[in-house]
Amino acid sequence: MTTVPKSTEGAAGTELWRDASAPADDRVRDLMSRMSVREKVAQLSGIWVGADPTDGQVAPQHESAPKPAPWPDLIRHGVGQMTRLYGTAPVDPVAEAQVVAATQRQITANGPGIPAIVHEECLTGLAAWQAPIYPAPLSWGASFDPDLVRRMAVQIGSTMRRLGIHQGLAPVLDVTRDLRWGRTEETIAEDPYLVSTIGAAYVSGLESTGVVATLKHFAGYSTSRAGRNLAPVSIGPRELADVILPPFEAALRAGVRSVMNSYTDLDGVPSAADASLLTERLRGTYGFTGTVVSDYFAIPFLETWHKTAGSSSEAATQALAAGIDVELPNADCYGAPLLEAVESGLVHLALIDRAVERVLTQKCQLGLLDSNWSPRPPILSESEAVTKADAQPGRTAGSPLDDASTRALAAELARRSIVLLRNEAAALPLAAGARLAVVGPRANVADAMFGCYSFPRHVGLRHPDVPLGIEVDTVLDALRQDSAGYAVTFAEGCTVTGGDAETIAEAAAAARAADVCVAVLGDTAGLFGTGTSGEGCDVTDLRLPGRQGDLLDALIATGTPVVLVLLVGRPYELSRYADRLAGIVCAFFPGEEGGGAIADVLAGRTEPAGRLPVGFPAEGANQPSTYLAAALGRQNVLSPMVDQTALFPFGHGLSYNPAVWARVESTGSGTWPTDGTCRVAVTLRNTGTTATSEVVQIYLHDLVAEVARPVQLLVAAPRVDLAPGANRTVLVDLHADQTSYTGLAGRRIVDPGDVELWVGASSTDIRATLPVRLTGPRREVGFDRRFQPEVSFVEG
Repeated sequence: MTTVPKSTEGAAGTELWRDASAPADDRVRDLMSRMSVREKVAQLSGIWVGADPTDGQVAPQHESAPKPAPWPDLIRHGVGQMTRLYGTAPVDPVAEAQVVAATQRQITANGPGIPAIVHEECLTGLAAWQAPIYPAPLSWGASFDPDLVRRMAVQIGSTMRRLGIHQGLAPVLDVTRDLRWGRTEETIAEDPYLVSTIGAAYVSGLESTGVVATLKHFAGYSTSRAGRNLAPVSIGPRELADVILPPFEAALRAGVRSVMNSYTDLDGVPSAADASLLTERLRGTYGFTGTVVSDYFAIPFLETWHKTAGSSSEAATQALAAGIDVELPNADCYGAPLLEAVESGLVHLALIDRAVERVLTQKCQLGLLDSNWSPRPPILSESEAVTKADAQPGRTAGSPLDDASTRALAAELARRSIVLLRNEAAALPLAAGARLAVVGPRANVADAMFGCYSFPRHVGLRHPDVPLGIEVDTVLDALRQDSAGYAVTFAEGCTVTGGDAETIAEAAAAARAADVCVAVLGDTAGLFGTGTSGEGCDVTDLRLPGRQGDLLDALIATGTPVVLVLLVGRPYELSRYADRLAGIVCAFFPGEEGGGAIADVLAGRTEPAGRLPVGFPAEGANQPSTYLAAALGRQNVLSPMVDQTALFPFGHGLSYNPAVWARVESTGSGTWPTDGTCRVAVTLRNTGTTATSEVVQIYLHDLVAEVARPVQLLVAAPRVDLAPGANRTVLVDLHADQTSYTGLAGRRIVDPGDVELWVGASSTDIRATLPVRLTGPRREVGFDRRFQPEVSFVEG
């Protein structure tokens, strides 16, 4: 390190960069002036190892991680990030917090003395052993409840802060485009408005706790050819601008501080090497000032998969020039290869300084550069206090992470997101005391409730002898324990991907002897071929996996009413069975409280409140389609053999006690200024004796535009909760910016002319059509446009 003039000292004689009262820019400038090139480069990557607090030895914790160098060599010049100290193996969180503290002390004793950012996955809750597991993102979308999702994110962030974690790799903002894609379960919806609304709420919640949220995956990942993971993306600039990018724009407006690149190439340019995307658009157009981190191993992929780089040094050069500041999870390219590129003149020092400044500014925001920063995670002090309390007679220690409040929140979101797709002749709710045959491969498996980024399905698969670490009731458990007093028998019938005629016949016999058969079918979440849903678990069609369809046919053939319960990560093609089923209930990996939430819905204690964030396809299981299509993308006379009509459409969801739609109207004279608002008023009434809930869905239908536009596009979806006997009017003020689209000139415009607002209970259940004329001049709008309507309520 170099000697710095005394004038750069901060308050009370401290070095300026440690002075929390000094401006961040001055602190970062001071610190950078003290750093060597090697020390700067060390700030631009992560290290994926675990440190033993007793001797400082390290060991790789993941199959993809190369054998690390000796620990003293790894930290000699400092460390940018520590990768998944909690989320790579089943470790006791309190014990691992001691490891985190010891690791940070060792890191700050070396190089310039800068602590590392600790990051973890947190898509369905912190992906760590014993941490609560929330519903998967498709369930967030099904809830249509951004406030509830924000509360979940606050809890996730609070847990992370307790453990000394600074950055979370979530949310996923990819808009579902092809349901065969394995990562559909990680997406929120097939609609950009819903993804924007829910995604921004998650960001707001996580960031409010001081944890850095990370947007994934920028951009276009979900539009890969044939729904294959990491496959090339061939969409046009208009689809990118109008479908893929709006959720990222909304989340950036919500205050996110980190962005992760997509693995794919976009029209031949890998996102990890795309300066037009990561610098010109993200920083220039959007004004983003945070850090861009690479998806795991994305920079080496420039050499090994994309073949745009001939060496690790070239890959580092391309990524750094494009705008990736931090390589995760290891320094495969931003270590020795980047230093070689600097020494050879391939990389200018200005690019190094640009990335280091962003990294250090974020560390300054996190308090890691403050003179009073402590490496000790707060949970250690909490644990000491609990240990003293536990010494008292009669006191029993519980989970340090998964307490009653987290479970209550997980249950609330699970109940809010369960969708009733079909209820023939009021088969549901189930009658108290009924004889139930509970059948199916997902009925008696606890982790059937979890998505692929939950700890048990992401990491626990490699540790089969380690318990889940949290208490989870299966659907079978919940029904057996239910206060309704069911007489329950169980038969598996088949596995998710296997089974034979004998086990299917056993299940059919159980169904034949019951009043109602509850068939619990669906997916196994996993990674890279270990599941039927999840990252790297893409499919060629949308039939139910394995022999589950055969099982369902056999159950229906018994004549016993069959209620299908789906625990899935994507919609499936159910046309062959739907009209023969008494009921269909769908839960998109509903988390640790999912079993009880499903039982509550089946028993009628909970009103089904979820609405589909993705449509279920009709016959033709190879047709990847969403509701967001132009006229020729739907059923049409020019393509009569392929019907794209959904079996259960986007926004669909039934209720036991549906709200009465009393009035739908737009206020004013039927005109809508191109720089103003249009108000829609919807009055709902609950004439039942139990509480109910409705999602008022407002779709824009543009009659004439410069380009082919979707037939309908969601622009508002307020949820209206109604107590028994209540009347509520929801007022939705839509800004004309929400009608904007990318015109022929490639710029986003608000176009005067006639439009319609379709108001209803789903994308096909339209209760009113409101014609409106946009009047005034054509306007160009940009990143500062209005994304959301203003919503208010009038009681009575």
